[in-house]
Amino acid sequence: MHDQKNTASFSLFQAESEDLPTGMEEVHIAWDEDEELEDDSDELLEERARLPVLPLRGTVVFPSVAAPIAAGREKTLAAIEHALQGSKRLIAVSQLDAETEEPTPEGLFRIGTICRIAQMQRVPGGIQLVVQGTGRGAVLEFTERGEFLEAVVRRMQDMPPLDDEDSAYTALHKEVRERAAQLSRLRGVPKEIVDHLLGGVTNGGELADLVAFYTELEVPEKQDLLETLSVEDRLRKLLLHLQRQIGVLEAQAQIRSKVQEELGERQREVFLREQMKAIRSELGDDADQEEIQELRERLEALDLPEEARTEVDRELRRLERIPREAAESQVIRTFLETVADLPWSERTEDRLDLKRAEEILERDHYGLSDVKDRVLDFLAVCSLQERRNHARADESDETEAESGSDADAETEAGSDVESDGKSPGQADDRTGQTVLFVGPPGTGKTSIAKSIADAMGRKYVRVSLGGARDEADIRGHRRTYVGALPGRIIEGLKRAGSKNPVFLLDEVDKLGVSFQGDPSAALMEVLDPAQNDAFVDHYMSIPFDLSDVMFIATANFPHQIPGPLKDRMEAIEFVGYTAQE
Repeated sequence: MHDQKNTASFSLFQAESEDLPTGMEEVHIAWDEDEELEDDSDELLEERARLPVLPLRGTVVFPSVAAPIAAGREKTLAAIEHALQGSKRLIAVSQLDAETEEPTPEGLFRIGTICRIAQMQRVPGGIQLVVQGTGRGAVLEFTERGEFLEAVVRRMQDMPPLDDEDSAYTALHKEVRERAAQLSRLRGVPKEIVDHLLGGVTNGGELADLVAFYTELEVPEKQDLLETLSVEDRLRKLLLHLQRQIGVLEAQAQIRSKVQEELGERQREVFLREQMKAIRSELGDDADQEEIQELRERLEALDLPEEARTEVDRELRRLERIPREAAESQVIRTFLETVADLPWSERTEDRLDLKRAEEILERDHYGLSDVKDRVLDFLAVCSLQERRNHARADESDETEAESGSDADAETEAGSDVESDGKSPGQADDRTGQTVLFVGPPGTGKTSIAKSIADAMGRKYVRVSLGGARDEADIRGHRRTYVGALPGRIIEGLKRAGSKNPVFLLDEVDKLGVSFQGDPSAALMEVLDPAQNDAFVDHYMSIPFDLSDVMFIATANFPHQIPGPLKDRMEAIEFVGYTAQE
């Protein structure tokens, strides 16, 4: 049985050593169990024996295992030559530090493996040999012997179990064998080799040594197994290592499987996209994809609220999937282009100077001194409100800085200053920013509004509401309708290109009422500073902030304006030009 085991393990290493350099000297060393019996007797080695030391870097040799060793250091070569001239035996001891080039006795473990040289091949730069472990040995003393290190060694005997037939021990032995076979299969070792290697081993200690040698363990872990004399304890320790490595390999296999699945899905998606691209190229739809990509880049560059961003991304994905010829494709495209054209963050800086405003009014309008005074008063109030809002914002910043890292203070400060820089009291202050110019036609109501925009440095946009009888004129049509478009408010902001223009609502007294709704009711929300920061156009279906817009309305006959709507505006009366004027 011993010979069969040696042959199996040795043949495996022969297969691994086929890449050795050609043209080297090869020496086969024949030996048998009866040769030099006095040197290999247990009685002799139980006392002590002197053996040359074979220091090992990064590996551990076990008894009953044939191990290939590559030697190139001078002292190691000298120890091998000395062993070849004598008993062909040496003690293989692992280094504490594999990086040490010339190990000292302090850098070697004290437990090693007594080995016999089974095969040697001289190669350029050293010796390639195969050693056969014959037993454990404890180093009692290291001595320097000229060119190599020698050790006084005492053989160590395994401690077998008290009862080989014990059910617990039998189960442990079987479990180690099965786990070793499982680990080999996970590492890709052919089943035939595993069965051949493990089939001839029945002794528990020899099984533990054989499996420990082939298992990928760190040197300290293998050394611990080598130093464990109790066969049962050695099998238990080895079983833990096997189970740990099996768990790692199975986890790695699962990860690789998931990665492969994900890569497969991605590759499939890429393949399908390439197919779609090729089909579109054949159909001449490349330009359409370029347009969609340009639209995507425009939308990604916008500073959209979270709700708007979610809606835009959803519609973009739909647009990419729908053929250009589909009616819905144009509806989605028009919606996205409308979103891209809106001034979500573009605004002009106010540069209100009352003296300059007075000069503009005098330059653009003759007479109307009372109207000009009222307008200047209105602009003065706006300027005062703006300074007050800045002061509140600065005070809020100071309070937040003084509060430090206090969470409650940060929350309070965050509620006082919104993302656009407005304080909570600013919304109430804006109640005076909607002004109503009342007077007969031709008295300069529209031109005064343009002069206000010029004086404040804001964009100017005018929307005529005369004859509007549909709520959709203000709120827009839902996209489900054929030919749906945004309302006049959103369209006006698109033309202005700024989120804080001077917005003229011309002829609000000419609004009508029909079965399609009351546009004056929708206009109330537009002019209400308490809710126009989240104005929702039916076409857009996402909120848009109108709180920065300065609304100016005009009317010829104020009694025709609904009372609730009129209450939201401050009226300035244009009495018209006198005969003297």
